[in-house]
Amino acid sequence: MKLKIAVLPGDGIGPEIMKQGVAVMEAVAKRFGHEFEYEEALCGACAIDAVGNPYPDETHEVCMRSDAVLFAAVGDPKYDNDPTSPVRPEQGLLAIRKRLGLFANIRPVTTFDCLIHKSPLKEELLRGADFVVIRELTGGMYFGERYQDNDRAFDTNAYTRPEIERILKVAFEMAMTRRRHLTVVDKANILASSRLWRQIAKEMEKQYPEVTTDYMFIDNASMRVLTEPRFFDVIVTENTFGDILTDETSCITGSMGLQPSASLGEHTPLFEPVHGSWPQATGQNIANPVAQILSAAMLLEYFDLTEEGAAVRRAVMASLDANVRTPEIQVNGGQHYGTREVGAWIADYILKN
Repeated sequence: MKLKIAVLPGDGIGPEIMKQGVAVMEAVAKRFGHEFEYEEALCGACAIDAVGNPYPDETHEVCMRSDAVLFAAVGDPKYDNDPTSPVRPEQGLLAIRKRLGLFANIRPVTTFDCLIHKSPLKEELLRGADFVVIRELTGGMYFGERYQDNDRAFDTNAYTRPEIERILKVAFEMAMTRRRHLTVVDKANILASSRLWRQIAKEMEKQYPEVTTDYMFIDNASMRVLTEPRFFDVIVTENTFGDILTDETSCITGSMGLQPSASLGEHTPLFEPVHGSWPQATGQNIANPVAQILSAAMLLEYFDLTEEGAAVRRAVMASLDANVRTPEIQVNGGQHYGTREVGAWIADYILKN
């Protein structure tokens, strides 16, 4: 298969982990006889510094003419620490989602047996946890009307029926491919937008009688994700709640450096790790590339390259079992491996197995 892939390394540790993601893709191409063509483009703080725009038109054109986007991370302290800055790196990520119509963010949450001890949660709660969070990505407060002056500010959490119906359709259909259990997370006891979500979900559940559908307020869901993670199969929720909930799930995997994601919608699909740019670690060769590599596996699987995706996942599992890990998940006394070494080990495993 031939694929054209837009590569957006972004900021901070982004370029370092992206190199390993691409190296693994190249190992897959060589092992299975594919041809992947890469086109790199600017996004985030590096794009602001270069052209004053966190998502330049040139980058959008690269994304639109590609089959998929492999994205790393954006963010820089010089913008984080300046609340008056009119332009920010994260605006680039929001612009990608909006302009590519990427309304559905898919974040799988799984446990790794050899890493359960790295979680702050009890082993008996975690073992066997396996669920997916589907987050609406182009609506809500992140894109609603907003205002700020020295004394007053507001953000508008607006949703329309078509926006809610399309993300719920993704969620119900995902549940049909798994254990047929869907949890709709909202705040319908307080928020009008959540009441519309629940109303529409109640209407749509009749179209999927095989799916057990339940409803949970976000505060309860935030607790039960950590105390009863095995209860969940597929979770669907709005943009802001989904952002918070999916970061929380890093407590289940033991590290945000292990969590990939896919963003799907109207145009080119995008695949990215869920973690940020970790600018403090830039250039130190300590960032975990596994989430970036597993995002590449999701990219392969999106194009029905299931054997190839499975090969990447096996290589990742083998690296973890062999204690080829970056410092934040390494066992006590284990050998030191950096970003480059972990990526090279995984790529080499794919080529030889």
